Amino acid sequence: MDHNPIYNAREQGTPKMLILGVQHLFAMFGATILVPAITGLSVSATLLFAGIGTLLFHFISKMKVPAFLGSSFAFIGGYMSIKELGMTQGLSAEMALNYACIGVAAASLVYFVMAALLRTFGTEKVMRYFPPVVTGPMVIAIGLTLSGSAITNCQSSWLLAITAIVVVIVSSVWGKGMIKIIPILLGVISSYALAAVMGDVDFSKLSEAAWIGMPVESGRTVFAVMSDLDSQILIASIIAIVPIAFATIMEHIGDMCAIQSTVNRNFIKDPGLHRTLTGDGLATLIASLFGAPANTTYGENTGVLNLTKVFDPLVIRLAAVFAIVLSFCPKFACLIGLMPAATIGGVSLILYGMISAVGVRNLVEQSVDFSSSRNVFVAALILVIAIGVKYGANDAIAIGSVNFSGLALAAIVGIVLNAILPEKLGMKVKSFDGKKKHEK
Repeated sequence: MDHNPIYNAREQGTPKMLILGVQHLFAMFGATILVPAITGLSVSATLLFAGIGTLLFHFISKMKVPAFLGSSFAFIGGYMSIKELGMTQGLSAEMALNYACIGVAAASLVYFVMAALLRTFGTEKVMRYFPPVVTGPMVIAIGLTLSGSAITNCQSSWLLAITAIVVVIVSSVWGKGMIKIIPILLGVISSYALAAVMGDVDFSKLSEAAWIGMPVESGRTVFAVMSDLDSQILIASIIAIVPIAFATIMEHIGDMCAIQSTVNRNFIKDPGLHRTLTGDGLATLIASLFGAPANTTYGENTGVLNLTKVFDPLVIRLAAVFAIVLSFCPKFACLIGLMPAATIGGVSLILYGMISAVGVRNLVEQSVDFSSSRNVFVAALILVIAIGVKYGANDAIAIGSVNFSGLALAAIVGIVLNAILPEKLGMKVKSFDGKKKHEK
């Protein structure tokens, strides 16, 4: 990109800041509402606690990290399995999901334990198990494993998808001024407008939606199960869902590495990984208590950062405020819900590719030596396991009673291999401050 990074968007003026915030809102919207659409959780509650969770995360991370927290896909299997279990026991789908949310709330506590370990023993001692040879391929795998959903969405209408892609590329490469830093928003609007002109969007449901409504329903929170608690389903939910936290913590570390590589600031050191993990865990805890999906740092918004070079966290907080306000407007949620899948797919195709590109850049900038066989083995197995499991027959591998996603299993294998395979003496690597040092 040929334009300089913007760390203080306030210098751009209020109108531009608001538009930049809207762009981040659109970037996260498709994936964020997809999780409740799949699981049956509330879309409005999802928007509300994505916004609240993002603001909490920013507060705990000293307002320094430009990350948006949206719905986590990692917990979908947990939600669906407990939903199915509860319904076989005679519960309604909504009540079964309430039990699943208790399991997610318990899983969020693992974040706090990990954050405490980081705080106690220091980030450097813990992060030696997550060097660039592990985190780089993990970031690449995050983008590649997400890419399948983007292609699936594009296939519903390649014309709309390509329209979004072309507008994003043209705006980013040849655009001037404000056009250059809102390519995602322009791509979404152009593709959506074309779909409306072509008659591919059914707006009849829009007239039925109310302008104002409460995003949280008392019967769809974890507190609704307390009057008639089923201890067996509760225990099953905790056992099935808590182990997923280990996978999402690995994803969080990968996302933090991607964000700091994009922004070129060391967020693992300042404000510290213990703070970002605490913020992520607290956002997930609060969301799950009120019937919203678990939260996670969003790669889509990292893609926007990489594309626009606007790194001011204030813009992300504006997007969070917009999400909170719009959660009280069922009509807007309906309007966004009507957005063609191909529009989302076209934009996502670029953003997911950007994530993988950041992982490649991380490997290059950290001077990872791929003439070393041990590094090749670590990176190769992370990529093959993450992608192979994702696009395998079952989308997960069962080990005992726990289903591991490709990313989770890849992270575990990568960390273990990196820890047990002998280092090549004298190999030059870079520390977190970017200075070269000798690994012994």
